[in-house]
Amino acid sequence: MKDKSSIIANAKETILAESKAISQMAELVDINFENAINCIYNSKGRVIITGIGKSANIASKIVATFNSTGTPAVFMHAADAIHGDLGNVLEDDVVICISKSGNTPEIKVLLPLIKNYGNKVIAITGNIDSFLGKNADFVLNTFVEKEACPNNLAPTTSTTAQLVMGDALAVCLLKLKGFTSKDFAKYHPGGALGKRLYLRVSDLIKNNELPKVEKDDSIAKVIVEISEKRLGVTAVMDNNTIVGIITDGDVRRMLTKTTQIENFTAKDIMGKNPKTINSEAMAIEALEALENDSITQILAVDDNNNYAGVVHLHDLIKEGIF
Repeated sequence: MKDKSSIIANAKETILAESKAISQMAELVDINFENAINCIYNSKGRVIITGIGKSANIASKIVATFNSTGTPAVFMHAADAIHGDLGNVLEDDVVICISKSGNTPEIKVLLPLIKNYGNKVIAITGNIDSFLGKNADFVLNTFVEKEACPNNLAPTTSTTAQLVMGDALAVCLLKLKGFTSKDFAKYHPGGALGKRLYLRVSDLIKNNELPKVEKDDSIAKVIVEISEKRLGVTAVMDNNTIVGIITDGDVRRMLTKTTQIENFTAKDIMGKNPKTINSEAMAIEALEALENDSITQILAVDDNNNYAGVVHLHDLIKEGIF
């Protein structure tokens, strides 16, 4: 069994080697990058991203990042491209070719075909003097001195550099387009991330009960209301105005002091000036409010400050927001 300390040391060495290479890559960004961004931004077509081997895997991920940030992109495997998939490339498309060496046979066959169609080609390569580097319209240099692999063979640092360059392209395009969190939500409607961006308080409370009692109602009625509505809380009202809140914890604390509850009413044990949140606020804002005040429920109100419902921490957990 390998010594645990050497495993940890190897892991740290790999991470530091790759992070050093990436930081040095910032010095390689030049006018070619700016021109490539302008080419994509001004294009009426899509971005076709292609590569072979591990570069193809990176290309696929960059395509996903582009699509999710408002730049339409399509993945095209370089080997498949020269066997029919070249038909994916339309007249106004911009093509990004990814290759560490820039001299792979598939790229050498593919590149002239793309150029013959008149499409602009952006190279992401670690060898600017390669066939790809010399024949592309714009060259993005992802040179790294060595791989993190101890044999300097397995694509590790080089593919990380390619990925980072793709992220740099995506982020620059995102900023140029003024891409906002609302735009992001349109492309990420599923999962917890999407819900954080579009789910509102009104969506959380629409299926919940509306527990409420009047300020002069008996404690017995308060207990029944909290129990029946199953939200662990009730609003306390005075002529349709929220004047307080009672949680099941408030009831338990009262009962530890006395069981003679006949003469008590809701106003005697309610918390005054309860925290509220607008029903059109984002669900993530409700979570922040609960966390900031270390509470598990918050009352929702509409724009006219009318009682609209209860947001419970369990609602947020169920939706995957928490």
